[in-house]
Amino acid sequence: MARKLLGHICIVTGASRGIGKGIALQLGEAGATVYITGRNMETLRQAAEEVAARGGKCVPVVCDSGKEEEVRSLFGKVQQEQDGRLDILVNNAYSVVQAIFRNRNQPFWETPPLIWDDINNVGLRGHYLCSVYGARMMVKAGRGLIVVISSMGGLRYTFNVAYGVGKAACDRLAQDCAVELRRHGVSCLSLWPGAVRTETAIKLLDAPAETPSDVQMAKLISRGETPEMSGLCIVALATDRNLLKKSGRVHLTSDLASEYGLVDVDGRPMVQYRSLGFLLQQVPGLTWLGALLPDFIKAPKWMMALIASRF
Repeated sequence: MARKLLGHICIVTGASRGIGKGIALQLGEAGATVYITGRNMETLRQAAEEVAARGGKCVPVVCDSGKEEEVRSLFGKVQQEQDGRLDILVNNAYSVVQAIFRNRNQPFWETPPLIWDDINNVGLRGHYLCSVYGARMMVKAGRGLIVVISSMGGLRYTFNVAYGVGKAACDRLAQDCAVELRRHGVSCLSLWPGAVRTETAIKLLDAPAETPSDVQMAKLISRGETPEMSGLCIVALATDRNLLKKSGRVHLTSDLASEYGLVDVDGRPMVQYRSLGFLLQQVPGLTWLGALLPDFIKAPKWMMALIASRF
């Protein structure tokens, strides 16, 4: 990969594993200096070593995104060490992934209420905190990119109530931040990876399926993208001269891959989640029809927005 981001300073929260680490790997490979956060220094150092092996510079920082004093300290460290420069902030930190999967077949009234805080303290409030401190540096410089990692759970029911509400709020966070940041030359957007073959997701493939939705989920994960696909997309976004036009919007990794001509690091084709073929394959009785349609026939985004309408 060409070192397109040489000299850029980035922060990726929740980057000791999974999507966060995949993003850090790609940013580092593109030449950026990447600060990665997590709650365990040992796993952070292991991730930093992988980034360094790709030719990148990586600084591991223990930081709990749910604690404002630790977030403030993180951004103070970057500001001091990099003369106030911050080019890219990726809000990815998330907790209780395993708890979400354990409780995915339980209705909200039978799930411990604490799961709301477990999901949305780090995974929503933490994103807001990081955006506040990151924006202060970017607005002063008149440039920058904030990416909020979200998912299709912001559009339709997925896993449980707390998860869906949090992801919908993440999308709104990116949208509203973009309104206030646009005149300062700073972009903010929401990124939806598809099913991702993270370490945790791969382990779930070995678990026995309890419901038809579990079977469907396992199929999606088996065809899923690598954790580095999101990183490839962010590198492409950060080097797009028309980035501000994308600010405030939701972007699917599969759409960005098509737009920028990206290929996943394992060479496997991306699942096109907006294709009519894929959508029809999720409808009982129409699977055969979906299999016949080519991927380039996609449902327009206005249709997705219409489906999400609350009115």
